[in-house]
Amino acid sequence: MTIALPPLPYADDALDPLISSTTLKLHHGAHHRGYVDKLNALIKGSALEGASLEEIVKSSSGSVFNNAAQAWNHAFFWSSLRPKTRHRGSKSHLAVRFAEALKSAAAGHFGSGWIWLVEEGGILKVTATANAGTPITQGQKPLLVIDLWEHAYYLDHQNRRDAYVGGVVDHLLDWEFAERNLLDEETTHAW
Repeated sequence: MTIALPPLPYADDALDPLISSTTLKLHHGAHHRGYVDKLNALIKGSALEGASLEEIVKSSSGSVFNNAAQAWNHAFFWSSLRPKTRHRGSKSHLAVRFAEALKSAAAGHFGSGWIWLVEEGGILKVTATANAGTPITQGQKPLLVIDLWEHAYYLDHQNRRDAYVGGVVDHLLDWEFAERNLLDEETTHAW
């Protein structure tokens, strides 16, 4: 089975102006596609060639892990966002509890990586991973994520990562996606 680049769940301009269509096209079409293409080249002819993306992430290391985890993290990131017009009027209880913690964790995170809302052992918490790190290898259930790699925000916000994170948390995070992940006993994703 070849790992496929999942399509975006919304139009390229759906996250404007916080994430421009230019950024989205580059981020999804070049960066995310690059991880998928490199992963497929790395696993071709190996025992991992028929495995799901999640299985590859959980059972690999080195370049295979880095590309698989980045492909998985990016697919999860696209699902963690939704256009501003699709937000409901009242705030999710998760947003009320964790919005500021997500912003704070992002502000304190050095370098590239990811800020996650996860469930672990019945406890909800905000955590950070560096580079290609992902909670699915740490026994944690990811509920939503914010991409902190520069390619996620630099064209739109330059070095103002806090402005990007604030906009994502306040206007684009799909808290209903997080709630569905929390309630789903066996969350698996088809990408």
